Amino acid sequence: RSGIPGTACLQLQKSDVEKMLAAQVHIGTKNCDARMASYVFGRRPDGIHVIDMDKTWQKIVLAARMIAAIENPADIAVVCSRPYGQRATLKFCRYIGATAIAGRYVPGTFTNRINPHFMEPRMIICNDSREDKQAVLESAYANIPVVAFADTDSPLKYVDVAVPGNNKGIQST
Repeated sequence: RSGIPGTACLQLQKSDVEKMLAAQVHIGTKNCDARMASYVFGRRPDGIHVIDMDKTWQKIVLAARMIAAIENPADIAVVCSRPYGQRATLKFCRYIGATAIAGRYVPGTFTNRINPHFMEPRMIICNDSREDKQAVLESAYANIPVVAFADTDSPLKYVDVAVPGNNKGIQST
């Protein structure tokens, strides 16, 4: 894989691991969803699950490839209802040109054409599949792929690509 031209930047570097460890991306929760069990590296003595950083990096690269495959970045909707993830959502959308839905999600945004906020994105990125469950559910009705940041206890129903990591910590968002 490393012999393919242009893929050297996609390999996990030591500096990337150091940044993720400093942000505590590898720290999970005490509970573990059955679908997230394959992303768990181990369990600490206090019962907290530890997320496998290599699998996190693989999913980040997959999500980046999915984002790059969409011609018009405005067709990507980024949903975040958690207060401390909204700033990161707005910055991400500003840099790539995606559509931000930070704060309260208006039900029917992806399914109800009468809704003044109606949109038909080609992909949805959400910060937490539990907090943003209405957006994830509507995306399943509209057949829109979902990339979600998922902690060890996050439900993955209707999520197409789960990026395992701590989505509850302020530094890791």
